[in-house]
Amino acid sequence: MYSSTFVFARHRLDDDFRALDAEITAVAEGLAGFLGAESWENPQSGLVSRVFYWDSLEDLQQLMVHPSHLRAKAAHERWLSGYQVIIAKVMRVYGDTRLDPLLPVNAGTHARSRGG
Repeated sequence: MYSSTFVFARHRLDDDFRALDAEITAVAEGLAGFLGAESWENPQSGLVSRVFYWDSLEDLQQLMVHPSHLRAKAAHERWLSGYQVIIAKVMRVYGDTRLDPLLPVNAGTHARSRGG
């Protein structure tokens, strides 16, 4: 399993940004290998973090080359004050199962799907 984390600082998030963001999310959700997503915001720094989980790097690559994603990448300076993308291999997911219904990737389902 892999995660792609998009961390950004807001500049001007207008209706065009929100529409394109929703379009990219819908595209991701429709791709084979998409496992789930979550978003976080740090109120102290103002940074926003969007995490997408993927079964493989090949699955993630489908989103990276999609026209919607390429449009957003080309226009990022219009909406963002900066961004970083972190691609990571998820080595393990563990913990108790009380948060399982709230998380897109969790200890209960990951352990069962991976035989752990």
